[in-house]
Amino acid sequence: MAIITLNRPEKRNALDPEMIRRLKDALATAEQDDGVRVVILKAAGKAFSGGADLAYLEKLQQFSREENQADSRLWMELFLQLYTLEKLTLAQVEGPALAGGCGLATLCDLCYAVPEARFGYTEVRIGFIPALVSVFLTRRIGEGPAREWLLTGKLWTAEEAKAAGLINGVEPAATIDQMVYHRASTLRDSVSGQAVAKMKRLLAETGGLDLSEALELAADYNTQARESGDCKKGIRAFLDKSTIKW
Repeated sequence: MAIITLNRPEKRNALDPEMIRRLKDALATAEQDDGVRVVILKAAGKAFSGGADLAYLEKLQQFSREENQADSRLWMELFLQLYTLEKLTLAQVEGPALAGGCGLATLCDLCYAVPEARFGYTEVRIGFIPALVSVFLTRRIGEGPAREWLLTGKLWTAEEAKAAGLINGVEPAATIDQMVYHRASTLRDSVSGQAVAKMKRLLAETGGLDLSEALELAADYNTQARESGDCKKGIRAFLDKSTIKW
């Protein structure tokens, strides 16, 4: 298991290019480590992440179009890397998760938050748009509900985020650390890493395909899964009524 901690508490874990690159490096290290099957993303301090760093936002005013394009691609690479990471990802949110910070939390496979946490895509309040994350958000909760999140800049409670399908559970601050770790440990020991990687790839690749194309791709993945070592191991253990050790 890998635990990645956003660690700029004095800046409410605001994201700038340096922090984005460090987060990308940490995710890449976790993905390349065969001993890691689950990644927990959490944060130090009172905020999960307030989104882009204010000093960084000020610098954007002086960027050329080419510089802005390159910077946008850096954010795009981070979001895509997190979304397609071939390991299970769990977010542990113990404070505000806003704008790009909300994107990080909700791009994880599972997300758990304390009751006091707040979520929101507040970019429209400053004339900006949550363009990149909108692609992923509409996949997660559908275009209709996503419009309210993306167009109003509203802040949502943890319970509202759960009801919308954006997060998976709400847990008291006193027990969330233990709960998330236990959940991650249980998943690490109970599900196949190969199966998780294949399922995540399939989910990423079928988005936007028509029904027949999606089913053809799913059939190919079905075949690959049947031929995998984990599948053979899992079926044998099931038939033998023995415990599977992943």
